[in-house]
Amino acid sequence: MRVLGVDPGLTRCGLGVVDGGTGRSVTCVAVDVVRTPADADLAHRLLTVADTVEQWLDRYRPDAVAVERVFSQHNVRTVMGTAQAGGVVALGAARRGLPVVFHTPSEVKAAVTGSGRADKNQVTTMVTRLLRLAARPSPADAADALALAICHLWREPMRARLAAAEARAAELARTHKARLAAARKAADTTGSAR
Repeated sequence: MRVLGVDPGLTRCGLGVVDGGTGRSVTCVAVDVVRTPADADLAHRLLTVADTVEQWLDRYRPDAVAVERVFSQHNVRTVMGTAQAGGVVALGAARRGLPVVFHTPSEVKAAVTGSGRADKNQVTTMVTRLLRLAARPSPADAADALALAICHLWREPMRARLAAAEARAAELARTHKARLAAARKAADTTGSAR
């Protein structure tokens, strides 16, 4: 499976494509950061992010897109920009029929380092080691994008199995309720015929 990981942002938007192999083996395909000037018009900044992401979607053809979930931050302006950048990424993926999954920062940190409280340096170190990179991805947004892709590759199979099990359990519950209702109706019909 190939995953495009995106660490959304307006000033810097990290992009990383990772291939997952057998077991937990992962390979870096590409990594970069989209930059937009802080003094540029918001619409043009979003357009730059959207255009670049769409080029990556067309060039690398991922099977899924993993985006960092916007978490409550103190700076509302930063949260808005991050959410808007994440939205244009999700839109580009949806246009291509690709699944988009949002992962929280703590999920990503836990998947890559084993601790949901890891700092950026620890995440970058583990991403470098896991992907056997010659140099540390820089800036941190690039490492975060790769970490998102790795997180998705490692967590999604379990999440998909859980979702399938939940759907199967719900279907069994519906079937059971329908059988109970039919049995009650048959009992009521038999009882009133006497």
